[in-house]
Amino acid sequence: MTRRSDGPEDVDAAFAEIVADLEREGVGENLTAEPSEPAGSETSGPEAAEEQRPRPEPEPRPRASEWRTAERDWDPDADLDIDADDEHYEPPEPPPVPRPHAATIVALVLIAIAILLFAAPNLLGISSSAAIPLGAVAAVGAAGLLLFRLRSGPPPGSPGSDDDGAQV
Repeated sequence: MTRRSDGPEDVDAAFAEIVADLEREGVGENLTAEPSEPAGSETSGPEAAEEQRPRPEPEPRPRASEWRTAERDWDPDADLDIDADDEHYEPPEPPPVPRPHAATIVALVLIAIAILLFAAPNLLGISSSAAIPLGAVAAVGAAGLLLFRLRSGPPPGSPGSDDDGAQV
């Protein structure tokens, strides 16, 4: 066995000391007896008396129905003196949907044209070799319009829109 600076020098002696302390406290008393012995072996003395001593029966576990018994059934509304009709939460009306801007409508129309050019170019009377590049240009143009319309901060006039944060 190699000697380490962070542990005891004799691990077996330290382990035996720990086991002896636990046995003095009574830990593992019922584990020392052999579970069954051969029929021909008879022991006498204190070991035989200890083996013949009846073991205490473990307490039975409570049934699931006995776990949470109370004098009366629990009613969650019993402690609250609230009439259910008086205290009903009604959320406020949502704000109206804002009207789309002209650039948003143009981008949606370009998306519809791109889908039509990719799916059925013959409906517009365009050959498929010309419809694919035109559809790609329409799709990229629509995506560009929508991306450039994104805001990077709060809308103007809202609380905190003119706040520059902490100033030193």
